[in-house]
Amino acid sequence: MKKEKLIRQQPFKDKIAIITGGSQGLGKATAKYFVELGGSVCIVARRTEILKRAANEIDEVKFDDSQFIEIIACDTTIMDKLKPLLTEFIEKYGIPDYLFNCVGYAYADYIEKISLEDYKKNMEVNYYGQLVPILILLPYFMKKKKGYIANVSSILGYMGLMGFTTYVPSKYAVVGLSETLRNELKPYKIYVSILYPPSMDTPGFKIENETKPEECRIMEARGGLKTPEDVAEVFIHGILKNKFNILPGEAKFIWKINRHFPKIIRYWSDKSYKKARKRLGKT
Repeated sequence: MKKEKLIRQQPFKDKIAIITGGSQGLGKATAKYFVELGGSVCIVARRTEILKRAANEIDEVKFDDSQFIEIIACDTTIMDKLKPLLTEFIEKYGIPDYLFNCVGYAYADYIEKISLEDYKKNMEVNYYGQLVPILILLPYFMKKKKGYIANVSSILGYMGLMGFTTYVPSKYAVVGLSETLRNELKPYKIYVSILYPPSMDTPGFKIENETKPEECRIMEARGGLKTPEDVAEVFIHGILKNKFNILPGEAKFIWKINRHFPKIIRYWSDKSYKKARKRLGKT
């Protein structure tokens, strides 16, 4: 369905979403589109100033004055800090209808340069940063027998790529969590979705490139970059259809090939890696 038609229909009118990682990139784009379609949002991230700027930008697309944009400045990996803030929000606005977990980052480097602490940090942010908000909101959703949990994995949540040894396991973990939640929460009428975005042109991607191996850059360049706005549209449209797996762009084609013919994907990645190394003069 075209964006203009959805905006007219306002499918999220009187709906509320908590969006973690909502101050920039995919999270901000998702919050903005959710509000364009009639909803209200609470965006959660660590830095207050960036949150305020994002909230002002999102506020400009409100359909009417019944909508609100709230911010919570908090690290989503810290249960003791986040829980009272979300509880206070619920006491004020009621139980949200949606939780969008867009928090996360990628650290890419050659494996010999990566420390155990790097592995722990990527798992802490990408997995626990999504798990903690779920654990806080889940009792409310289960009691109400209604709710929607939308998690963000990656195109690397179902395949591996050199340079991403800290990132890939954390994104696989998000998939495993989502699969389990989908099954167990079925009797409670709580929907679960997973988004598998490809590379996106975000502030985080620019930071990621500071340490990324050259071979990895060459291999990624073939796929190009999606904008957060384009991916957010696919994300929201998938949510409106209650899709479990939401696969933007090339992620859908690669997912299908990997599901049925995984050897083809491994052959492609190995061949691409070999060509990249040759281009760099490595044997």
